[in-house]
Amino acid sequence: MLRRKPMRLELKLGDNEEFDGARKELENRRKCEEVDVMGASDGEGALGLNTDHKSREQMIHGRIGYKPQPKPNNRSSQFGNF
Repeated sequence: MLRRKPMRLELKLGDNEEFDGARKELENRRKCEEVDVMGASDGEGALGLNTDHKSREQMIHGRIGYKPQPKPNNRSSQFGNF
C-alpha cells in the first residue's frame, strides 16, 4: 500500500449550498416514490406484494447499474456465441 502525505480539504460556502439542494431533491424523489408504491399496492393483496418485490429488486439493480442477461438453457446456443 502506498502512503501519501496528508492533504488539506477546505469547505466553501457554495459546496454547502450544493449539498443542501441535492439532499432536498433526493428527499422529494423518495417521497414521490413512496406515494407511487403505496398507491400501486393498495387493494391488490398478495399479487401486489409480488410485483412490489419485483419493482424493488429492479430499482436496486438500476441503482447499482446491474443489468442481468438471461442465460441460454441448451448447449447448442452456447456454440453460436464464440
